[in-house]
Amino acid sequence: MKTFSIKGKIEKTVGEGQPVFIIAEMSGNHHQSFEKAIEIIDAAAEAGADAIKIQTYTPDTITLKCESEPFQVKVNEAWRGETLYSLYEKAHTPWEWQAKLKERAESKGLVFFSAPFDITAVDFLEELDIPIYKIASFEIGHVPLLEKVGKTGKLVIVSSGLATEKEIALAIKTLKEAGCPEVAVLHCVVSYPAKPKQMNLATIADIEKKFDVIPGFSDHSLETEATAIAISQGAKIIEKHLIISRDEGGPDAGFSLEPAEFKEMVEAVRAAEKGKKPDLKETEIEKRLGKACYGPRKGEAENKIFRPSIWVVKEVAEGETFTEENLIVRRPGNGLEPKHYKEVLGKKAAKALKKCTPLEEDLVQK
Repeated sequence: MKTFSIKGKIEKTVGEGQPVFIIAEMSGNHHQSFEKAIEIIDAAAEAGADAIKIQTYTPDTITLKCESEPFQVKVNEAWRGETLYSLYEKAHTPWEWQAKLKERAESKGLVFFSAPFDITAVDFLEELDIPIYKIASFEIGHVPLLEKVGKTGKLVIVSSGLATEKEIALAIKTLKEAGCPEVAVLHCVVSYPAKPKQMNLATIADIEKKFDVIPGFSDHSLETEATAIAISQGAKIIEKHLIISRDEGGPDAGFSLEPAEFKEMVEAVRAAEKGKKPDLKETEIEKRLGKACYGPRKGEAENKIFRPSIWVVKEVAEGETFTEENLIVRRPGNGLEPKHYKEVLGKKAAKALKKCTPLEEDLVQK
């Protein structure tokens, strides 16, 4: 039986034979209001969640302040017209809030944890002593971040949106070799909101079989039925975005549940644990089950832009050595994958490069 125990002020056991671990994702639904963030935590507890998850980044730790074409957001109607920097200014959770949010969550009986997006965020979260880490779908290939998180020795939950089987296997291997004791992998559709025919919930059972991990589902749909079907496929962790009211708008409003809906989802999950099927026709269940599949699916590929890659952050002369001062891993995904970061450090530039240039193979001297 595969389980892991979350240690800390709030303790939980997750996995086989245990209640499904239900996570309320706050993301940017606080609209830069600390009071709203507190309201979301309270609503999560009231709705029956086991945990509240936030994201730890600033615009500068996740992207670059550039307005060139690669940094213009062209996907998702709610995000179009923004640069990545302006989008993350609106969506980030201020770091000075996070200790207080953790205190509030734990006072409500919730496990509090976060998804870091760069190495400095991991150092910050270690100071908060969070009990587990989340790796977001777009960061699954951020090898330097995975190594840093693995070295904390904490449990890690990974979302697998867009990832191929090889990328999932590399993420698990990287985390465990760095010191992570156990990894859970959540099936995830990075379409906002996700549609029933995109879900392929059969992937959940396949994840457990292929990778020998605790499987789960990070759901970006606006329904409650999908999570109940996910339980039938062996999901032991459910993650869903929570907002006080979609009428408030914001970057994540279009795929977040309101408190009453979140509570309905929790009830559907608990009923599914007892064997109750969702109130859907068999054809509708089959549509959501689909088949096990990995990698970008139809409607998801456009979001690959949100993956991080290697970027030039200072002007580099031809023949100049690449260092941590002039290269960085940030979104978007136009450059070399982060797994090549250590390889290119110490090598020389094949030509002069300007700031905000994605590092590509032909820009590195052989």
